Amino acid sequence: MAKALGDRVSDWMIFNEPNVFTVLGYGLGIHAPGRQDFPAMLRATHVVNLAQGEAFRALRAAMPKARIGGAWNFNTFEPAEAKSEKDQDAARRHQLFWNNWFIDPALRGRYPDAFPESDPAQIVGIQPGDLERTRAAFDFVGINHYARQIVSAAEPSLGGELPGRPRGGEEGPKTDFGWEVWPAAIYQMIMRVHRDYGLPIYVTENGCSYPTAPDVDGRVRDQERIDFYKGYIGQVARAIDEGADVRGYYAWTLIDNFEWGMGYSQRFGIVYVDFENEQKRFVKDSGYWYRDLISAGEIEYDETLV
Repeated sequence: MAKALGDRVSDWMIFNEPNVFTVLGYGLGIHAPGRQDFPAMLRATHVVNLAQGEAFRALRAAMPKARIGGAWNFNTFEPAEAKSEKDQDAARRHQLFWNNWFIDPALRGRYPDAFPESDPAQIVGIQPGDLERTRAAFDFVGINHYARQIVSAAEPSLGGELPGRPRGGEEGPKTDFGWEVWPAAIYQMIMRVHRDYGLPIYVTENGCSYPTAPDVDGRVRDQERIDFYKGYIGQVARAIDEGADVRGYYAWTLIDNFEWGMGYSQRFGIVYVDFENEQKRFVKDSGYWYRDLISAGEIEYDETLV
């Protein structure tokens, strides 16, 4: 890829959401290969981290001046009971596993302490020299963000190794996917990545699914999506104003598309696609709003959200 496109492409991302395709594929059985095998899932995460490091070195050797990073799915994790030490610990450990598991080996040469009772070398199958192979001096961090998670230590966990099972937030409105709309979460996530890693940031995915279809006049009045983007992009602006080095924001997504295990049932696009009628396109109200936002180059935000 570098040899074929390196003279035209300056910015590269090695993996998109490695936590999603490993955990959902090998741990939860939702994505391919559809397994529910916790030890296999952990071994898969290590193989991906090794591949990530090797790919970084291959790309850097072929394109010394390229900017290389990755896109990770980042969530915020909050304890179900703020004063419960068990809930706090469960939320902390889920945060370390979900958010840090694929970036700490690259930037810090170690796995985060998500499993303090276990030997990381045993649970992921580390061989001598592996942690050096996982190293990758990334130029930027890509944040894919969709939801916050509430963690209760009393609920059964994935594989029994992590205490507590995260569930979606319950206070904010929900998208058609059932994900909570909680704009402060993206601000918190950006500031955490900025503080922990100090690298330039791109919001590589952020968006929402709503089923709004064209009216008889062909207009798609998706006000809920506009409200979503106002809230979330506003919190990105807030993070920038507070010093986070955010270089770009990408809405997920331009057109309604195929969404992994959900097929065509979830519509994330700012352009509606009529899958039953020659894939005819209709720009949604949110698409026109997004165009106008780009033109204006500014947005208001609520700096009190937590």
